[in-house]
Amino acid sequence: MFQRKRLLSVASRVHLLIPGRTMSSLDRIHFGPYEVTEQVFLRTPHSFALVNIKPLLPGHVLVCPIKPHKRLTDLSLPEVTDLFSTTQRVQRMLARHYFRSSQGRNGAPSESSQPPPSPDDGSFNIALQDGARAGQTVPHVHVHILPRIPGATDKDPGPTDEIYEQMAHEDGNVGGALWDRDVSMKGRPKPGGQFPRIEDSSRQARSLEDMVAEADIYRAVLRDMEEP
Repeated sequence: MFQRKRLLSVASRVHLLIPGRTMSSLDRIHFGPYEVTEQVFLRTPHSFALVNIKPLLPGHVLVCPIKPHKRLTDLSLPEVTDLFSTTQRVQRMLARHYFRSSQGRNGAPSESSQPPPSPDDGSFNIALQDGARAGQTVPHVHVHILPRIPGATDKDPGPTDEIYEQMAHEDGNVGGALWDRDVSMKGRPKPGGQFPRIEDSSRQARSLEDMVAEADIYRAVLRDMEEP
């Protein structure tokens, strides 16, 4: 119970700080070399969750350790435990938000006679590309969470799933999209060249305003989900 209250306290503090953009440099959050503070909707003692600049599907978000570890084996036991417990927590939040809509309730609060949607009401892809040769484009451990909304974004019948192909190609190039965004912003340091400029005519990186709006939605769902 104490740990639960502590996690809720941390998450609430981030919710209050991020929208106002009044935090100090110590509060700013980085994903590899990129500042992503305003994309973050949850922070725990060792992890944070953020919306994706180029999501493959609605609700495609990332969970990362706060320390910029490059490989999963670099994490301590408390960090690993927190990373995957946070992943489960975000799954429950996404299920409540997206699987509810897929059942025709359009995001309205659940009726008291009905339990809120759970991960069992849909499916998820959970992926971690551990190292550059596995497709990791930002040198910072991150778990991809993709809700598969019943009747909308669930897997087509057949032996393969295009999501895995997209994650390995330009569609899933999170590092390339962040590089594109940051070098176009004045005053931002240019990364060391490991991310070439990407030309992607079919999918465009989202604006910061769009990502902040999505993060606000997820924070509200988390508050509603975790109120006693």
